[in-house]
Amino acid sequence: MNTNNVLVTGGAGFIGSNYVSFLMQTTDAKIFVLDSLTYAGDVKNLEAVSDENRFTFIKADIRDADVLKEVFETHEIDTVVHFAAESHVDNSISGPAAFIETNIVGTFQLLQAAYQYWMEGPNQLRSAFVNARFLHVSTDEVYGSLGASGLFTEATPYAPNSPYSASKASSDFLVRSYYHTYGLPVVTTNCSNNYGPHQHKEKLIPTIIRKGLSGDAIPIYGDGKNVRDWLYVKDHCSGIQLALEKGSLGETYNIGGRNERENLYIAHTICDLLDRMKPKKSGSYHDQISFVTDRPGHDFRYAIDASKIENELGWKAEENFESGIEKTVAWYLENTDRL
Repeated sequence: MNTNNVLVTGGAGFIGSNYVSFLMQTTDAKIFVLDSLTYAGDVKNLEAVSDENRFTFIKADIRDADVLKEVFETHEIDTVVHFAAESHVDNSISGPAAFIETNIVGTFQLLQAAYQYWMEGPNQLRSAFVNARFLHVSTDEVYGSLGASGLFTEATPYAPNSPYSASKASSDFLVRSYYHTYGLPVVTTNCSNNYGPHQHKEKLIPTIIRKGLSGDAIPIYGDGKNVRDWLYVKDHCSGIQLALEKGSLGETYNIGGRNERENLYIAHTICDLLDRMKPKKSGSYHDQISFVTDRPGHDFRYAIDASKIENELGWKAEENFESGIEKTVAWYLENTDRL
């Protein structure tokens, strides 16, 4: 598929900005980033591509139907990759309204804009948009929590446990409905926990690095035994692109790194790297690890079975956690202003 005019929502955020860089390096597409620059979006994340003549930044809100209509028509958008979302679980507990507005209402407005621009009516794509695609980026958290064993597959029933994951589950169902009702050419991806350059400083890995460097206590929820399946962001970007180009319409593809690690292991691994790469004058970064009260509804374990995208589309993660986290810590040590 030749992607010509790609709208990347939330492209100034962590994963979105990495994907924009990936597109620049691997395609000749014209890229239009639409981002409202809430706390999670930062134009600094796009500095590497901002001077490219194929790149355009649009500061706007995906809930604004009039703006979306103008963007689609003015730039003849034929591909949408939808990252824009409120995504911090703790924030969804203290202030859920923004998650409902952005993740559900915003996704609806984006779907409706694509439908109205690309299609004459249900199951009638305009001739200029027979190759149009709408890729919706979601999360493994829609599946709820796993016990000590088992993996999430594309057939796992949804069981979201936080306002964040409930809002993402709702957006997934909206995307599904536009395929089954209207024939909108959609593909959905659900990913495991991402990490890498440009991640927002509130997330677990940047927080561990920031607290370590500042000499503060490194906070770990509960007993630190919660397990996540970690995916290096550039591997996620390659999976998204494969799903966009080769994925079957209406299908979901789970993208996971097969790198399950306990939160406490994450902290100790980062402390090991900091001890080696930026040693303290005395003592070890490990001494700063501190356990704090667990957050409400904290899912015990997430882990993805990525067999479908591996077997059907030929995707494979290039980084394991240990190789990816070393690159990540090195990036933050070179970019301490991002902490």
